[in-house]
Amino acid sequence: MRFEADTEIAADAEQVWAVLVDVPRWPEWTDSVTRAERGEPGPLAVGATARLTQPKLRPAVWRVTELTERREFVWVSDAPGVRTTAEHRLLPLPDGRTRVELAFSQSGPLAGLIGWLYGGLFRRYVRMEADGLRRRCERG
Repeated sequence: MRFEADTEIAADAEQVWAVLVDVPRWPEWTDSVTRAERGEPGPLAVGATARLTQPKLRPAVWRVTELTERREFVWVSDAPGVRTTAEHRLLPLPDGRTRVELAFSQSGPLAGLIGWLYGGLFRRYVRMEADGLRRRCERG
């Protein structure tokens, strides 16, 4: 199953990127995350980890698998029977705005069941993240 949300933000990609990769501050702008802790100091990079606590879900450790500076990062979280992949992509627009595309997908033997049980929650959370990021970046 795959869940997606996108938005356009009246801010340049560099500004949006700075907010997006400051993972410990996510609870300040999205209600889909109540606690976020980086596993190691320094900038977000391939191999970096973060532990996210989200309402109605078990805490999960995410590991960055792909990162293109100021453009996108992908991270994964593994649990018994399911692997969750989350994509965060920024597309600079000609008018100085930034299009943000967020996607959340699951694979593995329990992916269908988890998607059926939690699909509505996952859809709400990815939308909350997109809308919260827009509000935070446009507020300045």
